[in-house]
Order: sequence, then structure tokens, then C-alpha cells
Amino acid sequence: MENIETKKAKMNFSRSAKTTVVIFFLFMLLHQTDKLLIGPLQTDIMDTFNMTYTQWGLINSGALIVGTLFYPIWGWLSDRYNRGKLLAAASFIWGSTTWLSALAPKFHTPSRFSDFLMTRSSTGIDDSSYPGMYSLISDLFSPKVRGKVYGVLQLTQPIGYLIGMVIALMFASALGGWQNIFILTGSLGILLAIAIFFFVKDVPRGSGEDELQGIEIKQHRFNWKALGEIFKKKSLWMVYLQGFTGVFPWNVITYYIFDYLGTERGYDDNTTLMIMAPAVVLMALGYPAGGWLGDKIFKRHKGGRLIASVTGVLLGMIGLFLAMNTPNDQTVLFGVLLCLTAFFMPFASPNIISTMYDVTLPEVRSSAQSIESLIENGGAWTAPILAGILADATSVGFSIKTICTGAWSLCVVFLLLAISFIPRDIESLHKQLEERAKVEAAAQQ
Repeated sequence: MENIETKKAKMNFSRSAKTTVVIFFLFMLLHQTDKLLIGPLQTDIMDTFNMTYTQWGLINSGALIVGTLFYPIWGWLSDRYNRGKLLAAASFIWGSTTWLSALAPKFHTPSRFSDFLMTRSSTGIDDSSYPGMYSLISDLFSPKVRGKVYGVLQLTQPIGYLIGMVIALMFASALGGWQNIFILTGSLGILLAIAIFFFVKDVPRGSGEDELQGIEIKQHRFNWKALGEIFKKKSLWMVYLQGFTGVFPWNVITYYIFDYLGTERGYDDNTTLMIMAPAVVLMALGYPAGGWLGDKIFKRHKGGRLIASVTGVLLGMIGLFLAMNTPNDQTVLFGVLLCLTAFFMPFASPNIISTMYDVTLPEVRSSAQSIESLIENGGAWTAPILAGILADATSVGFSIKTICTGAWSLCVVFLLLAISFIPRDIESLHKQLEERAKVEAAAQQ
């Protein structure tokens, strides 16, 4: 039977885990709102600086390029130092750089595109801090439930997008324009930095692993040998490749869908809101649904998370293809198909993160995810530029349909290959953790 001290420790650990999840949920919600606001505000911002579509693509790609460069830095720091304090710093950087973006039109008269390109690009610095947050969550929860926890946290992306959309379409004028909206969200980032600094506590790496329960865990930190081992895992290579191609649809849709609905389909703001609001709500439900499905199949098959992922990719691709080929006057059918696409699109997201942690040692998980995110961002910053060039040459609709269906087709291939490799890689990690548990248990006797 457990003694009183053990029970108290577990209660405190559970309470700390729940507090951390709540704070991270708020951080991600407001951060995603700030990050994704630029999509609904596209027309106003383009008018301010007289941008072309290609320049608009550069604005969005700039932040992604900066984020890409900072991924290995954040990953390395998060595997070595206190993740709570690092995330507080990230939140402060978010608030500060967003303020600079809001003030960019005031730097010169008339407003210069280069000023906004520079300041908006700087907002990518904090975007690459998420691996530290996800690795901390992996040390607070068992592998059996991580998919659901990540799914709940990732609700913040579509909900943040919805909040940003409502603010941009309905309250931008009342708030005094897009600059004041960025000042508001930037201020919230600084306030959250204070909350994270004082209330988010780090825990020993590996605390959530089943093999390490009941023993005092030695604090394992980043080492190059452990990092090198991840490159021997074929499943991770496939996950990395699907990450590069999988972000193309997300970025193209995020940055171009509002302009497409308004200019090529001729929908007014109210119609756009009536279509996008339910689509974003269903997208939000898709994250925990995908995580739940992945956890459920994972209990029976080690490739379960990836099976759930490939299911979502296939259904999302079919839904978008049918929606983009729906005549403009069939608004309801278009909206229904777009909603179905939105629901299945995020199925892969929580499962991909969980899969990476299913095959990597705790002390290099932030770095492993940072590598995936770095590769992913290579696709992410390429997508808006490619979509902008293709849109200028053809149309926004053709650009969205071509890039999304092509990228998702490649994702299906990579995920199917990953499913065949994943059982052996998971078994390899379990053996390593079991050996570590034996060594640490013996040292404590």
C-alpha cells in the first residue's frame, strides 16, 4: 500500500499538472489568436502598405523563416534548462514583437513595406518555443493519454483563429484598426509571461514514462549521443518528411482563404463568417477527436496514432477537393464540404507529436520535435510564397486546390511507410527505458 507521503506527492503532482495544462491552454489560445489574426486582417494590412500577393506571401514567410532558425536553439535550451522559465521568456518576446509590428506604420511616412516585413518577421522568434512546452507535458502525463492532452491543447489553434476572425470582421473598426488589435494581443502576451514565470514548474525528464514510475528519477539532460540515436529511427524520418509536406495546406488555407472567399466567390463578410465560424468550431473538435482516436487504436496497435493520422489526411483532402469544385452559387454545399475538411484536417497533429515522443528518450524530446518543426517550417515558409506566385499567375482558388491536394497525397505515402516502421522503434525505446529503470533502481538500494 502507498504511504501517506507517496499519496501526497501524487496529489501535488496531479494538481501541478492540471495547473500547467490550464496555463498552457491560455498561453496557446492567446498566442494563436495573435499569430492567426493576420489572415482575417489581410485586406486592411495589404491596403496600409499597398502590397501585392507576392509581398503578402513574403510577410507570412518572414516570420516562419525566423521561427525555423530559432527551433534548434529553443529545442537545445529546453532539453537543458528550466522549461517553465524559458516559456515565460517566449511569452514576453511574443508580446514585445507584436507591439513592434503594430507600430511599424509609424516608423516612416508614408508607411514602408520593409518596416512591417522586418517587425512581423521578428514575431517568429517565440513561435518555435512550443517543443519545450510539449516535452514538459510528456513528463506530466502517461503515454496512454498524451494524445488526448495534446488534442485539448491544440484546440487553441482553431479557437484562436475563430476569435481572431470575429475580432477582425466584426470589431476591427470599433477597436481602431489592426494596429490597436496587435497592441492588445501583445499586452496579453506580456501579462501571461508573468503568470508562466510564477506558476509553471518544471519536473524531471521522463517522469511520465510507465517504466520509470515508483523510482527516484535521475535528471537526464540533453546529450549528443542520445540526439544522434533519433536519426536511426526510420519512423521518425517518415514523420519528418510528412511534416514538411503536411504544413503546405495549413499555411495556404490560413493565409489565403479569406481573400478567396471574398474576391473569387464573392461572399460578403457575413457570409464568410457564417461559413468559417462552424468550420473553425469543427476544426477545434477535430484535434481532441483525432487524439482520442489515436490513443484508442494505439492500445491495440503500435501504429495506431499514425493510422488515425492518415485517415484524417485522406478525408480532409477529399473534402477540400470537392469543396473547391463546388459552384459559387451553391453556398450551403460549399460550406458543408469545407466544414468536413476542417474537422478531419487536424487529426494528425496530436498524434504526430505523441508518435515522436513514443520513440525518443525524454532528454532529447524537445530537440527531436524542434528538428521536426524546423523541417516543417521549411515547408511552411515556402508555402505562402509559392501560393502567392501561383495566385498571381492563375487564381487564388487554383493555387489553394493544387497545393493542398498535392501535399496531402505525399503525406499519405509517408504516413503509410511510417506505420510499417513504428513498432520496432517503439519497442527499442521501451528496452532503453527498462534498462534505465533497472540501473536507477539498483543505485537507490
